[in-house]
Amino acid sequence: MKHSRLDAKVHESQNLLAQVLGQLRAEFDLPLDFPPAVIAEAEQAVSGQVLPAPDLTGLPFVTIDPPGSTDLDQAMYLERAEARYRVWYATADVPSFVVPGSALDAETRRRGQTLYVPDGRIPLHPEIISEDAGSLLPGRGRAAFVWEFGLDPEAAVQSVALGRATVRSQAKLSYAEVQQDIDSGEAPEYLLLLKEIGLKRLELERRRGGASLNIPDQEIAHDGRHYFIVSSPPLPVEDWNAQISLMTGMAAAQLMIEAGVGILRTLPAPDAGAGAHFRRQTRALDHPWAEDVPYGEYLRGLDASDPKHLALLHAAASLFRGAGYTAFDGRIPEDKLQSAIAAPYAHTTAPLRRLVDRFVLVICEAHCAGTEVPQWARDALPELPRLMAASDQLAARVDRAAFDAVQAALLSHRVGEVFDAVVISGSRPGNGHPAGNGNNGGSSNGGSGNGNGPAGTIQLRSPAATGRCYGVLEPGTPVRARLIEADIAARAIRFEHDGAVP
Repeated sequence: MKHSRLDAKVHESQNLLAQVLGQLRAEFDLPLDFPPAVIAEAEQAVSGQVLPAPDLTGLPFVTIDPPGSTDLDQAMYLERAEARYRVWYATADVPSFVVPGSALDAETRRRGQTLYVPDGRIPLHPEIISEDAGSLLPGRGRAAFVWEFGLDPEAAVQSVALGRATVRSQAKLSYAEVQQDIDSGEAPEYLLLLKEIGLKRLELERRRGGASLNIPDQEIAHDGRHYFIVSSPPLPVEDWNAQISLMTGMAAAQLMIEAGVGILRTLPAPDAGAGAHFRRQTRALDHPWAEDVPYGEYLRGLDASDPKHLALLHAAASLFRGAGYTAFDGRIPEDKLQSAIAAPYAHTTAPLRRLVDRFVLVICEAHCAGTEVPQWARDALPELPRLMAASDQLAARVDRAAFDAVQAALLSHRVGEVFDAVVISGSRPGNGHPAGNGNNGGSSNGGSGNGNGPAGTIQLRSPAATGRCYGVLEPGTPVRARLIEADIAARAIRFEHDGAVP
C-alpha cells in the first residue's frame, strides 16, 4: 500500500511537471512553428541547392555527437603528415540555404539560436535544413565549409585554408563509443590522432594560460515516463574534440582580425576585485591559489569529486563573467581576447544551431579566397551582438527554469527527508543572501526557513540537484540538509541545515 501511494505521488508530480514544462514556451514567449513563408523558402532552397564542385567525398569524415543528435554541424578527418598533422574540419554550409534579406533570414535573426527545452527543441532553422539537407548525416553528399589545418609536431597551427566543398560523412559516432574504441586500442588511426592532437592542444592551452571549468555536466533526460537529471563528468574524448573546435574558432578570429572585418566572441579578464575575492575563497578552503600560478593552471588542478574543490569550481564562475560579441569593420577592437581561452576566438563551428556562425564562415571564406566580404554580411555586423546577447539570455533563463522545475518534481515526494550534500556557496549571520547561485529561491513559505536568515546553496550527492539551504554554511563543507519545500509550480526547492556530515 505504501508503494502504491508513493507511485501515485510520483505519477502526480510527473503530470504536473509536464504541465509546467509545457508552459515554458508561453511564459518565455518562445518561437512556435515557422511561418508558411519561411517553410516555403526553406523547401525552395533545399530543392534548388547545387553542391559545390570541389569534391572531398573521398575523405572519410565522421561526426562525433551525443546520441540522438540529428542537427550535425561538424565532421572531421585527421591524418598524419610525416611528423606533423593535417586536420580536415567540415562545417555545415548553412549560408547556401539562407538568402540575405529573405523571410528565412529574418526568422533566424529573430530566433538567434536553437533552444533546448525538456519536451523538445526549438530549432534555429526549419527541420528540412537543420536535420536533413543541411545536416552532415552519414552516407549523404553535403555542401560544407571545409577547413584544412596544417599542424606542427606540437599540434600548433602552421597553415589554414577554408573553402566550400562537397563532403560525405562515413559514420555518426557517439562520444561514448569513440572513447571505448580509443581506450581499447582498436580505434582507427584518425580517432587515435584525435587523442594525440587533443592532448597536445590541451598542453598548448596550458602554456598560453587558457582555462576551463570542469564542473560535472548536468542535463535533463526522459525515459518515456519520467523526467530526471543526469550528472556526469565529461569524457576525455569530449575535451579532445572540443580542442579541435576551439582551434577552428581561434583560426577564424585570426582571419577576421587580419581582414579587419568580423565578429569575435570576447570575455574580459577577471577584474582585480573578483580575483582577490576568489583568492580569499581558495585560502579559506585550504587550497590557496598562488600568485605565480595562472588561474587556468589552478582550475585544471581542481577535482570535482573533492567537496572543497567543487565549491571552488562553482565560485570560479565569477571569473568568467561578461562574455559577449564584439563586431568590427575597419578598426580592430582593443579588447579582442576571450580571456578563458587566452586568445582571440570566434563562434564558427555550429551554424545550424547558432546565428552568428553563418556570418563568420562567409567572412573567413572571403578572406581565404582574397575576395571582398559580402556586403550583406558586413551590414549585419552592428546588429549581431545585440541579437546574440538576447538569445543567450533567453536560453539561460529557459534552461534554469526547466532545471528548477525538474529538480522540484524529483524531490516533491521527499519533503522532510534528510540528504547528504556539499555547500557550494554559503553565508554567515547578517550577510543576507549568498554570493553564489541564486536558483530555487522563489518561495519563502513553509518549513522553518523564512528567507531572512543566513542561507547558502548546496549540491545534493544524490539525486543531482542544487538548492537554497537555510543555516550558517561554510563553502566546501559536507552537510546534511532537510528538504522543507519542493514546489513544482513555483520551480522551487529549499532546505534547512540538519548538521554536518560526521
